[in-house]
Amino acid sequence: MQRDRRHWGPWLFDGLLALALLVIGLAGTAPAGANQGLGTGRATYPLVVVAALAVALRRRWPLVILAVVTAAATAYLVLGYPYGPILLSFFVAVYTVAARRPARTAAVAVGVALLTLLTHVFVGPRPPGLVGLMPAAAWVVVPFAVGATVRLGRENAARGRADEARRLADAERLRVAREVHDVVGHGLAAIHLQAEIALHLLGRRPEQAEAALTVISRTSKEALDELRVTLTVVRRDEAADERSPAPGLAQLPQLRERLAGAGVPVSVEVEGEPRALPVAVDLAAYRVVQEALTNVLRHAGPATAAVRLRYAPAEVAVEVTDTGRGAVAGGPRAGGYGLAGMRERVTALGGSFTAGPAPAGGFRVHATLPVEEVR
Repeated sequence: MQRDRRHWGPWLFDGLLALALLVIGLAGTAPAGANQGLGTGRATYPLVVVAALAVALRRRWPLVILAVVTAAATAYLVLGYPYGPILLSFFVAVYTVAARRPARTAAVAVGVALLTLLTHVFVGPRPPGLVGLMPAAAWVVVPFAVGATVRLGRENAARGRADEARRLADAERLRVAREVHDVVGHGLAAIHLQAEIALHLLGRRPEQAEAALTVISRTSKEALDELRVTLTVVRRDEAADERSPAPGLAQLPQLRERLAGAGVPVSVEVEGEPRALPVAVDLAAYRVVQEALTNVLRHAGPATAAVRLRYAPAEVAVEVTDTGRGAVAGGPRAGGYGLAGMRERVTALGGSFTAGPAPAGGFRVHATLPVEEVR
């Protein structure tokens, strides 16, 4: 019903506008002539009716309606009839062309309409001469300026909406790319390490190779489950799987087990009272920990890692340190998409992020995220 209203609303408005112009024209032409000392003739009211009713179709054929109204108004004035309500129809037709057609097309059409209308200044039973140029031109210049202003405002608003839609789409694509990178990158890093172990032990210690393959199977399933949850957000036509919780700090135990299975012992320390966090903050904190531990898998070599969480009234802080090789100048941990993605996540929420060699050796990632205190 709302769609039908949007479709028929403009046509109903134009119909009522045409009816109003018709009533004003029929009722006001004779008084206007009396004030100017001019009478009316047989063609007066037919021309008024044509000009008024044509306005009802102004949105569908703006240029055609301008031509019809211009012809009617010009004939009306050339016949010596008084300046009257018929010019209101001409005003509306000029405004419509200026508001609904490109600037160049509108300027040419309105210019031709003006020259046509000015015919009555020099032709007819009582031509006003040069004195009539200014009043006639005003009936063109004013509606054209108003219509052009409306058109420019509409175009600027459309460009603004398009720019905003493009910005939101780019932000959404970046968010999804960051999520997929974190999920897939962590899973593949763990799988790669376990695959290397399995290949190394397959011939000599098949029972240990079997354990590594078991970890690969479990890690790949967990990564696929998490990836499915992430992509469900993009596919808004499907409901999220309630069995797969959204990633957050509550999943740190599973992450810790996954890393331990991949050969990286991880300790977790919590300072302060754990509490429910806003979804965006909880996800960002978890992704920072996940990506930092993924970097440990990829780049630290034989190492252990420590995760520290600190809950404060107005913020939550996460820190991940390892005992690995640290950052090599120009190496993969010195830059790259992982650290950049973590920094973007944190700063987008108004937090702070640092990453670099730890004082005692290894590498350190630290992020602080603001949290509104729940009262």
